[in-house]
Amino acid sequence: MPDVVVLILAASGTAVATGVGAIPVFLLGRRAAALTSPLLGFAAGAMTVAAFTGLLLPAAEEGSAVEIAAGFVAGVAFVGIARRLLPPERGFLGRRGPDASASALVFLVLFVHSLPEGLAVGTAYASDRAGLSLFVILAIAIQNVPEGTSIALPMHEAGFGPWRQFWVAVATSIPQPIGAVIAWLAVEAVSGLLPISFGFAAGAMLTIVAIEMAPRALAGRPGAALLGAVVGGGVMGALSLALGV
Repeated sequence: MPDVVVLILAASGTAVATGVGAIPVFLLGRRAAALTSPLLGFAAGAMTVAAFTGLLLPAAEEGSAVEIAAGFVAGVAFVGIARRLLPPERGFLGRRGPDASASALVFLVLFVHSLPEGLAVGTAYASDRAGLSLFVILAIAIQNVPEGTSIALPMHEAGFGPWRQFWVAVATSIPQPIGAVIAWLAVEAVSGLLPISFGFAAGAMLTIVAIEMAPRALAGRPGAALLGAVVGGGVMGALSLALGV
């Protein structure tokens, strides 16, 4: 099977993982909101460890500090600019009201944030480092689950059915396979882009944690969020050791 097909399938799998996050909302309804803080904390911890062990450390072996820093700053700037350009809250999929507006805003934020996550997958896939692509793919898939919960909750309150919640959650991650292919093709064409691409993905992911995931997690149940972050970081650390990353 061609490498690009495998990459597309893997990155599409991370998108489907976002839909998995909607399942607790099917089963628990609004009670699933109690899971938001620990799940987002888990995702924040997992993404932080993945950014360092799966992106920045391999980048340090591939390029100079200047290249990594340039990519990192570009990644931070990308996420910051994208968030500023998000349109104001509006109705969503034919529905109006506060919950529909909240659904629209969460969808847009997650959709924009999915692109750098896809870039991380494609960059890791282009690397020759053993186990790295699997590690990053699993890291992105794991952190996508609570993102699916966060989009499904306001949709449930707005009256959307389970299947609509599931597929809209998956749709927030459509940029991931696209970004994965873009990054892979770019690095394959210009091998010197690898450390810059690693730095870009790490900067974007850590910015998402700092300005999106961590504040949302801590705003609900701080203790549960911190516990989730420790568990998430521990899981990714153990996975890193198991895969030899």
